[in-house]
Amino acid sequence: MSYLDDLFSLEGLNAVVTGGSSGIGRGIATALAGAGASVHLVARDADKLATVAAEIGATWEVCDVGDTNALANLTSGDAVQHADILVTCAGVNHRPPLADTSEEQYAETMAVNLEAPYRLGQAAGPRMAERGYGRILNIGSQQSWSAFGNSGVYGVTKAAVTGLSRSQAEAWSRSGVTANTIVPGFVVTPMTLPTVAEPGREEALATRTFVGRNGVPEDFAGLAVFLASRASGFVTGQTIAADGGFSVH
Repeated sequence: MSYLDDLFSLEGLNAVVTGGSSGIGRGIATALAGAGASVHLVARDADKLATVAAEIGATWEVCDVGDTNALANLTSGDAVQHADILVTCAGVNHRPPLADTSEEQYAETMAVNLEAPYRLGQAAGPRMAERGYGRILNIGSQQSWSAFGNSGVYGVTKAAVTGLSRSQAEAWSRSGVTANTIVPGFVVTPMTLPTVAEPGREEALATRTFVGRNGVPEDFAGLAVFLASRASGFVTGQTIAADGGFSVH
């Protein structure tokens, strides 16, 4: 297995995963740890963080990345400063009709979904470049390239995340740092429970895929390990869907 290890092993690499206590972030964190990375989880719920960390052998830190001061402490800390792999998965999903979006919803959505990935990248990317290796995985959405379900400000931030990955790729790829956006399909997570609560909505979304089902957090394991590994050194600035064909329609 040495050939595959050379391509995909994450042994000796440090990973930071925001939103790592549940949903897609938890699935990706579990995959990175399984591939050998030392994983540091970041989220708001200490109990959930402690549970996941114990399961996968990770360290953890409570942080609301939408809070300016908390985010500054996170970006200046050792975990981010020494990260070889950065996964920005923390998100909020306020999606009222655009005309009804409050200033508070706008501010929180922009802060968590866009400002935090930008600040984390600014903290980690240049240091990755100095060391000659780094992988940034920003988590997008179907709203990164299409509009449905009251995309609103959420759609704005998720479209912007794809641009952020391209800018990061342009800035640091020559120094061994790749940056890409993963676009999930519909996945039942704590953030999407309001959608699931709408009768028939979950089933209707599943019919839009080619595989006939909605996603689960484990569906992102292989793609995340690939994009975090040495095997992906020529893949950068890309927006890559793991959505069962949802976006092809």
